[in-house]
Order: sequence, then C-alpha cells, then structure tokens
Amino acid sequence: MITVTIERSGSGRILRFQVSGHAGYASAGSDIVCAGVSAVAVGSVNAVEKLTGIMLKAEMRDGWLAAELPDGLDPEREQKVQLLLEGMVAQLETIAEDYGKYVKIQERIAEGG
Repeated sequence: MITVTIERSGSGRILRFQVSGHAGYASAGSDIVCAGVSAVAVGSVNAVEKLTGIMLKAEMRDGWLAAELPDGLDPEREQKVQLLLEGMVAQLETIAEDYGKYVKIQERIAEGG
C-alpha cells in the first residue's frame, strides 16, 4: 500500500509531505496506481520548483519521496506554492477514491504547528 502523509501547520498550510510504499495493484512496471501517485507527487515537486523558483527540500529513493518547504518564503510565493500543493492533494485524493485499497492519505498537524 502507498501511504501519503501531509503535514500541515495549525493554520492549515502544507509544510511537508511524504509518499511511501508500493501499491501492489499490479506487477512492477504495470502498476497504474503506483505510476499515477508517483507522477502526481514528483510532478508537483517539479511544478513548485519550475513555476515559483522555490527549491523544496526533497529526497527520493525507491518507493519513497519526501519534500519540505523552506522557511521564510515571501507571502506571494508561499501562496503559489500552497496552491500547487493543494492541487497535488486533490489529485491524490481522486486516486485514493478509486483505488482506496492501494492508497491511503493521512493528514496531521505538525508539532508546534
């Protein structure tokens, strides 16, 4: 199962997210659920970087991606980043609605957030 964890501030801002695991929907190379989640998550990191110039603190390896917003963003760029990340969440929720047996999305409030 793929687990997506969205960590938010107390005000609801996305601070970081993590995607881990493999869907197990089909064999490697044919797993449309894994491919869809990966495309959305990696595409979102790339979109944030390309469209806002903000480099997320991102790390990726087999079956795992984590990304975190840097501190001190100016309000205009922060708003753009949040819109792109909320779009990512909406897309992942759509996948989870159709393939809930293979994708779980959890949200939590950051400590001190």
